[in-house]
Amino acid sequence: MPHATPPPAPSGPRRRSLLAGALGVTTTAAVLTGCSDDGGRDAERGSGARKLRARSSAESAALMARYDATMKAHPSLASRLRPLRAEAARHEAAFVSPGPAASASATAPGAPSPSASAPSASASPRRSAAAAPPVPADEKKALAALADAERRTADARTEALLEAPPELARLLASVAAAGAAHVFLLTGGG
Repeated sequence: MPHATPPPAPSGPRRRSLLAGALGVTTTAAVLTGCSDDGGRDAERGSGARKLRARSSAESAALMARYDATMKAHPSLASRLRPLRAEAARHEAAFVSPGPAASASATAPGAPSPSASAPSASASPRRSAAAAPPVPADEKKALAALADAERRTADARTEALLEAPPELARLLASVAAAGAAHVFLLTGGG
């Protein structure tokens, strides 16, 4: 009886596998740092957590404004940027409304969402227009500026893990990992 030959293994790891592994490590580390249950519910509602949520929401709004300005300046990039902008809108909404539903909305940074193809209704045109940053005329430089903004925001969220209560720390870690994925996609990784 002839044996079927298995398909050849890929010559190297696929980018998605590498990215998924990196995101998993980041998220796992953050979950482990936020597993303490010492006053978790009170800490989630405390003034420090509220300020951190507000700051994180504002960071997401600033990212949305940058995406909007870039799509306006470079319409040819809109189809590539719209899903990433929609994720920033989901992140903003998750920081605005604490609770299990908010955490669940940002726990799968690589998973597509039903709203990933269009900007979220939670995006405020007034807020986006007010914070519209300058956009480089060159498309590659515009993408690099977006990637830099995503990287700075992800770094700030990673640093904020130290001051965050457990549930918010998990949300911050997840959204920081999504930001790292966005950097990867904006710099030509996708």
